[in-house]
Amino acid sequence: MNRLKLVLPTPEYKEKLMDYKREFIKNGDSMDGTAGLRNAETFEEWYSVFRDNLKEETVRDGLVPSTTYMAISTNDDYLIGMIDIRHRLNDFLLNFGGHIGYSVRRSERQQGYATEMLKLALIKCLELDIKKVLIACDKDNIASAKTIINNGGILENEMPEGNSITQRYWITLD
Repeated sequence: MNRLKLVLPTPEYKEKLMDYKREFIKNGDSMDGTAGLRNAETFEEWYSVFRDNLKEETVRDGLVPSTTYMAISTNDDYLIGMIDIRHRLNDFLLNFGGHIGYSVRRSERQQGYATEMLKLALIKCLELDIKKVLIACDKDNIASAKTIINNGGILENEMPEGNSITQRYWITLD
């Protein structure tokens, strides 16, 4: 049985999302896969961006359509993490970002949640007719690399980006 379910954000989750944001800011962690939640002044501002990101016609210039999900515990409805699926790749995403970005709150890490989130997101990729999924992570992020490999990721190459190195993995779906 899955411990998590992927849920589209709704206003009913406002407090859970803002609490998620506060935990990341408090710990100084990056908030990948959140559709810019960190930078939003209010939930309403973020929710508008989230909804605009869903469609080609409304996504902001320079970005690609994407769907952001909350990873919610099936046990107690707790917001464990967030994951964003980009519907297609632009040049930047092809080299550094990939189809999927995700984050797990610090208090819930090292429990296998990221692996489960990615597994569920890959099912969503098939629904979007994405059969070859690119996922990238910093070479220093060993936990993320393991998550990707545990879901069938094959390292294609490493790309230098500033002072870091980005690893690019492909997952082929049936």
